[in-house]
Amino acid sequence: MAVDLTWALVLGAAFIDSINPCAIGVILFLSSALLRVSSRPALLRLGVTYIITVYVVYILSGLGLVWFQHTLISKGFAEITGIIVGVFVIILGLIEIKDFFWYGKGISLEISPEHKEQLTRMAQNFSFLGVVAIGGFVAIVELPCTGGPYLAITAILAKSFDLKAFVYLCVYNLIFVLPLIGILLLIYFGASTLKLKQWRTENRKWMNLTSGILMISLGSLLIAYYQLGWYL
Repeated sequence: MAVDLTWALVLGAAFIDSINPCAIGVILFLSSALLRVSSRPALLRLGVTYIITVYVVYILSGLGLVWFQHTLISKGFAEITGIIVGVFVIILGLIEIKDFFWYGKGISLEISPEHKEQLTRMAQNFSFLGVVAIGGFVAIVELPCTGGPYLAITAILAKSFDLKAFVYLCVYNLIFVLPLIGILLLIYFGASTLKLKQWRTENRKWMNLTSGILMISLGSLLIAYYQLGWYL
């Protein structure tokens, strides 16, 4: 049975991925640090630089994931690739749901304390290149935190990657950074970073739950996709 890959799947996964508390927490941290030492125009300029860097690095990461998985598929490992990636995404989803009930206990998908300390040190350099370095660093180290849905989508795109699939990848990442753009604009126009941090803390467990359910669903769909030969 042939089923076409719908915009709803890509857009839905990107939307849920975009409200990840990990990514939101980093932009709030960076914005509050910038406000302490810079003007609002500088905040906007450097904040946009950070978001563009995250977007570009995520696009490149996605292309790398697609290429790697496509290589395995072309060598005859399609089914095992789909199962391994699907199971891995499901495990990530279970960890997210664990954080809904028992946040701070056991394994978590948040940025590690070591990486947070390194980010704090890097945030002392607010030059253009410094913010680019922060964006690249954050995009890489937060992949375990935000990359579950992305990994599932790239695994689907890897089976038949063409120009349309590349457009899906670009749109997915645009949606991923939209909340970061929104938060940056809110802070630029005077919103309190403290209140935004409180909102994130109060709603973090619901973000974890929603993200976990989505990842389990995507992982299961991915396994069915490769096992049953669906063309999504």
